[in-house]
Amino acid sequence: MGMLRNGEFEVVLSWIFSAMENNTLIDVTPGRPIREGLQRGIYRLIDPLVNFLVRMGVTPNKITTFGLMLNGGVAAIFICGAEFGERGDLRYVGWAGALILFAGLFDMLDGQVARASGTSSLFGALYDSVIDRYSELVMFLGICYYLISQDYFLSSLLAFVALIGSMMVSYVRARAEGLGIECKGGLMQRPERVVLTGVSALACGLMAEVIGGSYQVHIDGIPFPVFETISIFTFPIAVMAVLTNITAINRLRDSRRAIENTGSDRS
Repeated sequence: MGMLRNGEFEVVLSWIFSAMENNTLIDVTPGRPIREGLQRGIYRLIDPLVNFLVRMGVTPNKITTFGLMLNGGVAAIFICGAEFGERGDLRYVGWAGALILFAGLFDMLDGQVARASGTSSLFGALYDSVIDRYSELVMFLGICYYLISQDYFLSSLLAFVALIGSMMVSYVRARAEGLGIECKGGLMQRPERVVLTGVSALACGLMAEVIGGSYQVHIDGIPFPVFETISIFTFPIAVMAVLTNITAINRLRDSRRAIENTGSDRS
């Protein structure tokens, strides 16, 4: 998970600015070509590791299971931070963010190994989807536990809303595809959620070492701080809470349109 090179960073920026200019933050289709291009670039980078795992005989389901174990480790770090760390001690958040990004690597590896080794199967696809949901639930369990224990109550509510949105993004797709409707679009799919959560948590832990974990910005007349160091982590979670639910609603809307176009709606 190295740093982005200049060209790759420009691709990410162009995607963000394009989304803002064209209002594709709430559209389910325009951003897909760039997203898929980024995925192909990442796949090329991990190809040597994929080939190594194939030669070692590592099965895709084992990789998927290991990813779940890593996310269990993420939850454990957050819980340890809640139990043993003080408010403002954000080292645990930073370490959890690093592990989230590392665990996210295995989300890509299992599918690539399955294709490279010719071991793709219907059960493997089902197993991957189910374990991904467990992984995300376990990760958010740790996040919510940490935020509640450290008295960030509003942030914990937003994290729970982000969890609801994340589950609904996946559920709407699964239910629509069960009806024979393609439903893959949207901004806040699992890769974006993993990257946003991991990067923001890691950045929060790193910035705490620079400005301090208890840094606050106050404005006269406002009884609470408008910014804290933890905001580096919780603000992206709040954005995710909004965008995941927008993505789920957009998928539902587009699925309804597809059903109406096929004339198969009997309601």
